[in-house]
Amino acid sequence: MKIVCFYDMAPGALAKVAAHYPAHRAMLDEFHARGVFIAAGPLGNPPEGAMALFTTREAAEEFATNDPFVVHGLVSQWRLVEWNAVFI
Repeated sequence: MKIVCFYDMAPGALAKVAAHYPAHRAMLDEFHARGVFIAAGPLGNPPEGAMALFTTREAAEEFATNDPFVVHGLVSQWRLVEWNAVFI
């Protein structure tokens, strides 16, 4: 079982992404190095949100609650969904 984290972007968030991306990317790299993060990326063009794939609910919750995009208000809401992946 994997956990998918969905983000919805807050109004005006695109203008703030560049300022917070380095810290966001550092968290992605840290979680990947720990082996609990698989992939992530924006959804839509222009982005309306994003999704990320984690190995555990605990890792996904830890990431989402501490992600600079969430902490600084770029994300209006996030949610976690269990995913029973067939292939990865």
